[in-house]
Amino acid sequence: MIRVVVAEDQVLVLGAIATLLGYEPDIEVVGRATDGDAALELVRTVAPDILLSDIEMPQRSGIEVAQAIANERLPTRVVIVTTFGRAGYLRRAQNAGVRGYLLKDSPVDELAAAIRVVAGGGRAIAADLATAAWEAEDPLTERERASLRLAEEGLSNKEIGRRLSLSPGTVRNYLSEAAAKVGAHNRVEAGRIARAKGWL
Repeated sequence: MIRVVVAEDQVLVLGAIATLLGYEPDIEVVGRATDGDAALELVRTVAPDILLSDIEMPQRSGIEVAQAIANERLPTRVVIVTTFGRAGYLRRAQNAGVRGYLLKDSPVDELAAAIRVVAGGGRAIAADLATAAWEAEDPLTERERASLRLAEEGLSNKEIGRRLSLSPGTVRNYLSEAAAKVGAHNRVEAGRIARAKGWL
């Protein structure tokens, strides 16, 4: 049996995915999580073969959970199932060690097949997404990305600096660099462009 933990913040979607996978004869859903922290904790304690995760979740994104799994050298492999088909998300997911990437409108038999491929050591990425990923290189560093995310929340340079343990001047430099890289005139526009590209 392939043991799977499903992480999805929309409870109805979580229940539907878990139920549908439960009909597969060789797949067992051994845990459910509605946020990134809970998903990571389940992976640590239950040690599933596969974490099937959304990207946008409270606490940590699916990509951040995948990165933590890689950093901790846990054996669980990650498959992302999301509504976001943007190349930037896929590139970041691949860099975090994600082995599968599918859209939520994929048929359940395609999802089950992807889980089997990844559990067997392979990769399962929607072909059109894989092609698009190589056409959109993510220009942002992790510090620039973190600064932009906090700027999106309306925080000042000083407040961002406090959150990231940086000086306000360093934050200003990160935001300026990020804006220049994405071709924006200010931090607000930079955040909008970066999010649209899947880089946040």
